[in-house]
Amino acid sequence: MRIQIINPNNSLEMTASIRNSAILVASKETEIIAVCPALDQSVASIEGHYDEAVATVALLKLLQQGCDEDVDGHIIACFGDPGLHAARELVHAPVIGIAEAAFHVATLVATKFTIITTLSRTKIIAEHLLHQYGFAHKCARIRCIDLPVLSLEYDENHCYQIMRQQCLDAKRLDGIGAIVLGCGGMSKMAQQLSDEISLPVIDGVTAAVKLIEGLSGLGMKTSKWGDYDYPRLK
Repeated sequence: MRIQIINPNNSLEMTASIRNSAILVASKETEIIAVCPALDQSVASIEGHYDEAVATVALLKLLQQGCDEDVDGHIIACFGDPGLHAARELVHAPVIGIAEAAFHVATLVATKFTIITTLSRTKIIAEHLLHQYGFAHKCARIRCIDLPVLSLEYDENHCYQIMRQQCLDAKRLDGIGAIVLGCGGMSKMAQQLSDEISLPVIDGVTAAVKLIEGLSGLGMKTSKWGDYDYPRLK
């Protein structure tokens, strides 16, 4: 099968990092196609509501390209899950956002989880998603490292050390059984963090890959009855 992963920002470095994480968990028969918008069609990083709005149009264009190439599933690799419902209207293949995927997987292995994300200003976006998806009662706390998204690529070691300490604090203080990483750019750090703190650390990119593979195995596609029907022609 073929899975398209869309990084809605225009960072080639982060797109490559996300691709590498996905390949590590994908089945041998799965081809990972990771893409991002051109420099002039999106933003360098998504760190707020405005950035999400700007990035969504380019994201949907890439999604349509993937559909035209007959991919078997699509992943939106931004923790705000921008454009997710619009994307599901546009295509028949499954579309999964990494926040939704991570929340589902976390609740399968623990009763409560903490989210570790980037800037404090994006905390409200995660809170909105928790309520929208019905996971608010499962999230004990949202912790922020208060570093820009792109620092995950350009200052990786510093980011990792802060994230590690936040994970240790969450394990000790939050009454949780798992941690969700709140940015696609954190995916490369999930396994090492999990090993070091002896707690499930869930990255939405890899979780989404396995969920897409599972849906494919079940023969499931996006329902076209109701609000996810194709957009009406105008």
